[in-house]
Amino acid sequence: MNDLIARMRDAMPNGAGVMCDWFAQSADNAVIKATDGREFIDFAGGIGVLNTGHRHPKVMAAVAAQLEKFTHTAFQVVPYQSYIELAERINTLVPIAGKVKSQFFSSGAEAVENAVKIARSHTKRNGVIAFGGAFHGRTMMTLALTGKVLPYQADFGAMPAGVFHALYPAATQNISVADAIKSIKRIFKSDIAPHDVAAMILEPVQGEGGFNVAPPEFMRAIREICDEYGIVMIADEVQAGFGRTGKLFAMQHYDVQPDIMTMAKSMAGGFVLSGVSGKADIMDAPRKGGLGGTYAGNPLGVAAALAVLDVIEEEKLLQRSQDLGGRLTAFLKGLNAPEITEVRGLGSMIAVEFGDDENPNAAFAAKVQQIAMQNNLLLLTCGAHGNVIRFLYPLTIEDDTFAQGLAVLEQAFAQAR
Repeated sequence: MNDLIARMRDAMPNGAGVMCDWFAQSADNAVIKATDGREFIDFAGGIGVLNTGHRHPKVMAAVAAQLEKFTHTAFQVVPYQSYIELAERINTLVPIAGKVKSQFFSSGAEAVENAVKIARSHTKRNGVIAFGGAFHGRTMMTLALTGKVLPYQADFGAMPAGVFHALYPAATQNISVADAIKSIKRIFKSDIAPHDVAAMILEPVQGEGGFNVAPPEFMRAIREICDEYGIVMIADEVQAGFGRTGKLFAMQHYDVQPDIMTMAKSMAGGFVLSGVSGKADIMDAPRKGGLGGTYAGNPLGVAAALAVLDVIEEEKLLQRSQDLGGRLTAFLKGLNAPEITEVRGLGSMIAVEFGDDENPNAAFAAKVQQIAMQNNLLLLTCGAHGNVIRFLYPLTIEDDTFAQGLAVLEQAFAQAR
C-alpha cells in the first residue's frame, strides 16, 4: 500500500488530488474492495456516476456485446445506429416541450462547453450568467462558470471573459430568492446589458455547491427573465440527472422547462459519455461541423446508456431513489445532532450541513468523514466551506448494505463530538 502511494506521488503531479489512501481492486453494486482486502460501502458513487451501481450486469452485458462489434469509429466520420437510438430516447425523456435534438460528448465539462457554444451561436451574443456555488467543470470556460475559487480557479490566471455570477438562493447562506433575482438585475445594470447575454446556466440542485435546491419561485423567475430578454436557459443536470432526485431529471420537479439541458455522470453507468439536449431550433444553430469531438458519443458509452435507461425503468429506480432518500432524511433528522444546521435535497440527492455561512463547521464534517472511512464507509464533503456531507450511494444499493452504512454514519456522528 505504502509503495503504491509513493509511486503515485512520484508519477503524478501535485494538482491531482486523491482523497483515499487505499486503492480499489474490485467493486460490485455498492461495495468497493480494496487491494488490502478491506471492503467499503460506497456512499460516494464515483461523485454521482454510479446511480445504477458498480458493474450492473445489464450495463456490463451491453458493453460486452458492443466490444464484439467495434469500439470506435468517430461518429462524425462513420456513424452508428446506437447513437441515433439513444438520441431518440433521450429526446422523448427530457422535460423540454416541442421538437428536441440531442448530441453526445465525453465529459460533463465538454457538454457544458458545447451548450454555451450552441447558445452563443443561436443568439449571436457572448455573455453568460452563472451562479455562486456552481460547479460546471474544469476546462477554462467551465471554470469561469464555476462559482468556487478554491481549489478550482486558483493559480490558473484570468478566466474567459463574458461570464458573470449571480447569487443562488440558500437558506444557510442567508440568500433569499429576492436577493438572487436582485443580483441578476444588478448584473444587467452594472456589468452587461441583458440583450448581450446569450445564456443563463444553473444547476436545479447544486452539486459541489452543497446540494442547494433551487426554490420553484426562483426557477420560475429565471424562466421569466430568459423569456423577456431572449436568453437561453441552460439546466446543468450533470450530477442531478438519471434518477438521483427521484425523477429522471431534476427539472421535472418544476413547472417550467429549460431550453437546453446538459447531462453526464450516471448517464452511462460508469462509462464515459455526456450529452446536450435542447429545442431543435436552438440546437440547429451551429453550422455543420461546428460541434463534435474525436471520442464524442463513444459507442461503448452509448451502449451503456441505453442499458442504464432500461435498468432505471425495469428496477423502478425513481421510486427507489425517493424511498432511500426518505429513509436517509428521516435518519439524519432523527439524530437530533446539534451540529446539524440543515438536511436538504430531493430524492436521494441529500446533504447535511454543519454550521452556516458565517460559522461553518467544516471540522466536524471532516471528522465524520474520517471516522466513517476508518469504519469502511466512503463519504464526500462539499459546499463553499466544505461543511456539507453529500450522499451519492447507488440507487441499486441493497437494503442491508444501506442499513449498515447508516449504522456506521451514526457511529461516526457520535465519535466526532
